[in-house]
Amino acid sequence: MATSVEDQVKSVNPSDSEITVGEEVTELSTVLNENINSVPQPNEPLACASTSDDNVENRSPVKEKSSVINDKSDSIYQIKWISRNGIKSPIITQNENGPCPLIAITNVLIMKGRITVPSLADFVTTENLMAYLGDCILESIPKNIPEGTQLNFEQNMHDAMAVLPKLQTGLDVNVKFTGISDFEYTPECIIFDLLRIPLYHGWLIDPQMLDVVSVVGTCSYNQLVEKIINSKCSLNPENVTEALIAENFLEKTASQLTYHGLCELTSKLKEDELCVLFRNNHFSSLMKHKNCLYQLVTDQGFVNENVVWETLNNIEGDGQFVDSDFIPVPPKSSDLVLPPDLSTEKQIDQDEELARRLQEEELKREENHVQEQQWQERPSPNPFSPQNPKQIQGIAPKISFAPNSFSSLPPMIFSFLENYFFCNKFLYFHHLA
Repeated sequence: MATSVEDQVKSVNPSDSEITVGEEVTELSTVLNENINSVPQPNEPLACASTSDDNVENRSPVKEKSSVINDKSDSIYQIKWISRNGIKSPIITQNENGPCPLIAITNVLIMKGRITVPSLADFVTTENLMAYLGDCILESIPKNIPEGTQLNFEQNMHDAMAVLPKLQTGLDVNVKFTGISDFEYTPECIIFDLLRIPLYHGWLIDPQMLDVVSVVGTCSYNQLVEKIINSKCSLNPENVTEALIAENFLEKTASQLTYHGLCELTSKLKEDELCVLFRNNHFSSLMKHKNCLYQLVTDQGFVNENVVWETLNNIEGDGQFVDSDFIPVPPKSSDLVLPPDLSTEKQIDQDEELARRLQEEELKREENHVQEQQWQERPSPNPFSPQNPKQIQGIAPKISFAPNSFSSLPPMIFSFLENYFFCNKFLYFHHLA
């Protein structure tokens, strides 16, 4: 595998013999132009220049192409102009199906000042963006390289040329869970190497999760998936257990970002460092500012709004929008469906609490109803029944005799009842004796 261009350049000793590579650069430039020209050529012109009076920058010979779009079949991306550090700066926006690697890389290069977009441009095409990147790659070619690394450098350049068209649809990267910059080195990563753009991710394992750390080890994502498939079919219970642990980790971190990874990104990135973040199979431009992480908002739906960045401070994806000065942007009044003092989250919490209380009250009512039925079905307690296993059921009267209760009865019936209760009580207590 070809070594990194930066490593090759850093290893150059000024005292070593130097070799001019004018012919090689010319050949690589020809290859680059062939790759760029492989994009379908325009058929009909379509003017899209704005009426701005700003001067058009002439830093690169391909910049003028952005002011006019000539291809109806070519992808067209709207440019959003913002004020960044007091300077008019563009953002390349995209629709939901846009080529996110191409947009993310281009926006980082624009914010770094390595790409200058004409100030009259309102739109840009894929062909324009590819030309911008080609210029940056050619500008990164060192003037003098050691003869021993010339072949490696040429191989890296050719690999980058082959990767360049893939930026329109997506890149195949394979993360490792051991560090924010740990990826399996593939030809897709060479483009970031040549452009000197850091590529990071936050899909890391918390070191305190010892079982997951032990199972995953230094595996890349692809290796871990293969390990899970093979271990599940194993007859060894330990292998099956490891497969379940690894599978559970992937399921719980399906957003491809963990809180440990978020902390690592915050601590490892330098202040105002610009990079590309890979998350959820998506590439986005990322920046650290005053110890906070911000993702560049490139959704075309925000092209006419004062939204520039979105905070990245949790893994749930509910960041806050801010402007170019990192000041929070309040939501539009049309988006508010609740009173200003009651957010959607609070309303949901209150609804859940009300539902929980209603359910508890319903359960209590059901319990009381059941207890009431059970109480009614219980036999009446016998007031004369002693706590003695020798008692004989049915002998003791169920009610006590109260003469005042029968004072209104005729004398004959009253006398009969008095004798009846007296006899039954006598027999009952006599039996107990």
